[in-house]
Amino acid sequence: MPEYESHEYDVIVIGAGGAGLRAAIEAKERGLRTALVCKSLLGKAHTVMAEGGAAAAMGNVWPEDNWQVHFRDTMRGGKLLNNWRMAQLHAQEAPDRIYELERWGALFDRTADGRILQRDFGGHRYARLAHVGDRTGLEMIRTLQQRAVALDVDVYMECKVLRLLKDAEGRVSGAIAYWRASGDYVEFRAKAVVVATGSVGKSWLYTSNSWESTGDGHAMALWAGADVIDMECIQFHPTGMVWPLSVRGILVTEGVRGDGGVLRNSEGARFMFDYIPAMFAAETADSEAEADRWYEDHLHNRRPPELLPRDEVARSINSEVKAGRGGPHGGVFLDIASRRSAEYIRRRLPSMYHQFKELAGVDITAEPMEVGPTCHYIMGGIRVDADTEATTVPGLFAAGEVAAGLHGANRLGGNSLSDLLVFGRRAGMAAADFAEGRSGAPSPEAGDVERALSDAEAPFGREGGESPYDLHQSLQRTMQALVGIIRTESELVEALEELDELDDRATRVSVTGGRVYNPGWNLATDLPSMLTVSRLVAKGALERRESRGGHTRDDYPKADPELGKVNFVQRLGSGGEFTIAPEPLPEMPPELQRLLEEEHS
Repeated sequence: MPEYESHEYDVIVIGAGGAGLRAAIEAKERGLRTALVCKSLLGKAHTVMAEGGAAAAMGNVWPEDNWQVHFRDTMRGGKLLNNWRMAQLHAQEAPDRIYELERWGALFDRTADGRILQRDFGGHRYARLAHVGDRTGLEMIRTLQQRAVALDVDVYMECKVLRLLKDAEGRVSGAIAYWRASGDYVEFRAKAVVVATGSVGKSWLYTSNSWESTGDGHAMALWAGADVIDMECIQFHPTGMVWPLSVRGILVTEGVRGDGGVLRNSEGARFMFDYIPAMFAAETADSEAEADRWYEDHLHNRRPPELLPRDEVARSINSEVKAGRGGPHGGVFLDIASRRSAEYIRRRLPSMYHQFKELAGVDITAEPMEVGPTCHYIMGGIRVDADTEATTVPGLFAAGEVAAGLHGANRLGGNSLSDLLVFGRRAGMAAADFAEGRSGAPSPEAGDVERALSDAEAPFGREGGESPYDLHQSLQRTMQALVGIIRTESELVEALEELDELDDRATRVSVTGGRVYNPGWNLATDLPSMLTVSRLVAKGALERRESRGGHTRDDYPKADPELGKVNFVQRLGSGGEFTIAPEPLPEMPPELQRLLEEEHS
């Protein structure tokens, strides 16, 4: 077995995005030995791609806004598949987390009287996104990173975690990883572990996600015995660039639409008005009153249809393209140039302006952008306790995009950044509590380390096998074509058959050279996670025979009221097989149920 270095902590946090940083800060402030382990460089987390703002009912623009309205918007946006307790905690605690970030140095845009400015975003009744131009995620990471460094949190950058480790009693006791630059292995022993590894998008061909988003946390937690839920609920952001190729998949922030941008088809028509009634009729067929209330909300606030929830906008764009009214490269056109001055656009959307001007030669102050749905976010993920973010495995916690429950079947824009702060903090608190209550030193079973290292080394022992790059491209084509924005039973069955073949091909993956910075080997170690997560998504999509939020079945176009009451729970069986079963959602208290049934005055 190869040699490896070893480190011991009270708490390790895997992933250094907003949730991971906030969890590490909380544990370190409790005086615990805390480490951050991140796959890329510190500060390059996918959180920086969240540009539009962080949703919090602060009431700085609309005094009528409060946590109850935010809770209701979140639950409605998630098509009531949300964990109600997570939605409640998020709505109640988000303002405090934004003010906390401000105290730590975040520089938010301001109202004329000096308060934190808030902007409109899709699915939110009121303007409630605290923002820093269109660089909010970057400002959040900068602020949290500085806080973590000031607290002297140990950071292990460019360190890829392979597997979680458990002790003889079934408690998570650390992780085994390797340095991406040298290929040398490193073991982390810990009394508690927080997984905050983000998304899964690199299994799709068109995605806003960067190379790190391979579903490592989802897969490692599942392999360790954790439950995952609602993996079929994938959000395809409606506005990813489709042309030029140099920026294909890169996100165009919802802030462009929040600041006045509109969607037009190839005929120049602003088509979203055509989809408002049809959307609500299809999405909430079990409740016409619910559809009426949503529609009235949007009319009351004079909110443009471009700011409907993301799943609805994405499906509308998809329909226009399929009807032959798309652009020359398969998208539609997002136009802000005809509605706002160049000075306004450069001031409010500086990143968008400079990014597309430099990378694509597209001047958004003078011409529209061709955009289309791009795989962006997963609402499903590791099942956690709402208050503590504890998984079903003792000692393991999860926060951020890797954890499920808050967003239900569809995430509202802006809820992701406040999600990171609220539940990153709660995960750090609970992990610290668990570590403080655990006696003795963490002692992973030696067999776990040996198996993980043997699996990682295996591609070097094969000659003339499968290329990891070819296998990755095949996986992306399968998921894009068969498990994309619109699904059918026949295509999902075909996808699962192709995933069986890809699993078989993965056993023959080979790489040449050594472990010292070897991109082919890095990809080979990512493939097991991507294949695992892809199967979870496809299996969940096959079992959820309805259309709800980010999950659309062409053969089951309406929401099923009974399926709206269950999570589809997946776990690893004793024989290594995947199992899936519906389990009832937690019952909502009457006082919160009434919030969903009454109009807010």
